[in-house]
Amino acid sequence: MTIVETLDPKKLTPVSVRPYFDGGISNLGLEKYGLTLYDGVYHEEQLACVEINGVTRYLTGLNEFAPEIKKLDPEVREARIREIRSAVAELERELAANIIDPEDKDFWNKVELLQPNNKTFWNKIAIRCGNDPVFLDPSDPFDRIKLHAINAGGFSIVSKSLDDARARAVPPKFYLDRVEETMVTKTEGKKLRNKALSELQKLYDKNSSKLFYVAKVVDAASQVYKKNTPNDVIYDAMDRFINGEGVETNKTRAANQFLDAAKLDMETLKIRSIVKDSTFYKFIVTKGDGYIYHTELNALLGRNVADIVEFLKNPLHEDILLDLTKKVERNWNM
Repeated sequence: MTIVETLDPKKLTPVSVRPYFDGGISNLGLEKYGLTLYDGVYHEEQLACVEINGVTRYLTGLNEFAPEIKKLDPEVREARIREIRSAVAELERELAANIIDPEDKDFWNKVELLQPNNKTFWNKIAIRCGNDPVFLDPSDPFDRIKLHAINAGGFSIVSKSLDDARARAVPPKFYLDRVEETMVTKTEGKKLRNKALSELQKLYDKNSSKLFYVAKVVDAASQVYKKNTPNDVIYDAMDRFINGEGVETNKTRAANQFLDAAKLDMETLKIRSIVKDSTFYKFIVTKGDGYIYHTELNALLGRNVADIVEFLKNPLHEDILLDLTKKVERNWNM
């Protein structure tokens, strides 16, 4: 039996809609000041709806006939329907003095206010947000409706969580902040950065050769690192990279990139470093067919870095690996 964990809106921790800020994304220069909007500016949006075959359906999160509910597994769908009906029955009682039994087989025929296509009611549901947080009170029926709608994607400007906001290809202006959930998301990012910084310290203390190759792999300006580059310089550069001060400004992605590189074995790291610098020095080039070739030998190496690494690991291509290694290390030793 599938167990579905649901949240009672009345028992939720304090929630609010807050501006979403990412300093690594251009936002009319406001990112320099840690702002999402100009002072005094507000965004207001009505609840979204879709029209299919002339029928308007609002994205309320309180419609058991919505496509996203129909797609659920039977047991999960049944539990979700019970949750929706319970919420609708409670809201009908509070807003319209309409008492309905959630188990009633004619439940939706008896719903008066919260019918999914009730334009008169749903057109009044809107959210207005600015730089200051908008606190939502789960004990207030209209705020509960907004919470359900946000979770269902009913407001394009508000993401349902900080984690969801970070995952979107186009970042939203605002996100729903549940104190506990947001804190978990923020803490996970800090833990990841601390883990990357700890790994950096280990490499600095015990394996400076590997640190050199890791820096080569993750830093866009890999060519600046030479064999005689002081370890302290590389350490400082990687510390800044992990903290989002390099080409990757997202701290979580930067920490992940560093850790992924640090997990690689020395052979793979060195070959990837050679491939990267060979590209910079044009010992290998991408031609019009989309493939990468050895410049002098005109040997086809692959379509991307992963392809080339596997190609060069093959003993049959040892001569090409030795050639690239010799040319690249000549620059490393300058």
